[in-house]
Amino acid sequence: MIKDRDIVVVGIQAWDIEIGSNCKNIALEFSKHNRVLYVNPPLDRATLKRERESERIQKRLRIKNGEENGLVEVESNLWNLYPKSMTESINWIPFHGLFKILNKRNSKIFAKDIKDAMHELGFKDILVFNDSSMFLGLHLREFLNPESYTYYMRDYLIKVPYWQKHGERIEPQIIKKADAVVNNSTLYTEYGLEHNPNSYMVGQGCDVSLFNDEEDAIEIPKEFESIPRPVLGYVGYLTSMRLDLELLEHFAKSKKDWSIVLVGPEDEDFRNSKLHELDNVYFLGSKDASQLPSYVKGFDVAMNPQVVNDWTIGNYPRKIDEYLAMGKPTLATRTKAMEMFQEHVYLADSNEDYLELAQKALDENSEERVRARIAFAKSHTWENNVKAIYEAIKKSA
Repeated sequence: MIKDRDIVVVGIQAWDIEIGSNCKNIALEFSKHNRVLYVNPPLDRATLKRERESERIQKRLRIKNGEENGLVEVESNLWNLYPKSMTESINWIPFHGLFKILNKRNSKIFAKDIKDAMHELGFKDILVFNDSSMFLGLHLREFLNPESYTYYMRDYLIKVPYWQKHGERIEPQIIKKADAVVNNSTLYTEYGLEHNPNSYMVGQGCDVSLFNDEEDAIEIPKEFESIPRPVLGYVGYLTSMRLDLELLEHFAKSKKDWSIVLVGPEDEDFRNSKLHELDNVYFLGSKDASQLPSYVKGFDVAMNPQVVNDWTIGNYPRKIDEYLAMGKPTLATRTKAMEMFQEHVYLADSNEDYLELAQKALDENSEERVRARIAFAKSHTWENNVKAIYEAIKKSA
């Protein structure tokens, strides 16, 4: 446990982001026993040009012009900083030498806004927690002079085109500079160890309270009444960048006595896929997050038919915790990140494995297995995740 400290959190997601955020959940947990300053990424020139009319950007302009205070108290012990300075958009620059100079300039501008907020709040002897901000974060150690600097990896960003150009060169540098590197998958942990001996697997937090059905109070939606069983189901964004269309089509054609139920918005590849032509595949559309437990309850077996690529191979699949929290037999593609689930999830290496393991998952289900899945999912709390982060920071001191 780390208590009564001043922690500065920087990252690539702002506090006012519209989707869930690991970094926000971690900051909230930090703030239970420490003072926390959560710093939004600064406004950059390209974003200003692209999204100028949005309220999100208009708010940042008002702060930049001194019309609003950029330091906002979120709750006790937790503040959110909207940096008032604007940084230059430099990722397009092909020359490493020029990028290096301008990136350091951006970082210095960013650090000054952070130091001003720290002074206003009386922050001293800070700990810095950097959620994957490899460009702006590269020089924060020298500009902020923290007592401890922790770098957090939860996505394989250097395989994403935006980050890849300069990130393949820069991220190893920031990993080397960090006192501790904390990761939510074994793949990232091993990558971190290539550059820093203090790279630790800390797991993942997840709030599964919404998926608690131990009182059997969640109702299955009426849509399932007309869908033949058994049902193999998935909830989430239906995108070919993450999900294996060929696998789903193969399963549907090979197991015509099974129904595949897909819940969530579709990308263009899914909308144009042959799955829409198959009688045993049901697209139920996008649902509010509060409704998802009802749909998961309607599955006989839940799945994560992930396509394996550089982007997905190390990703921690939070939906697996949600499936398990409802006690559901769960089938998923084997990846490095899924190794920690192998006692509770059926892991497939091929299309044929999916056919065999879906039936096995259905046949082997029992009350004992249901209880074990629920208990395992409940262990992945944000409290436990942050405890592991604290231990990593203390080991690296």
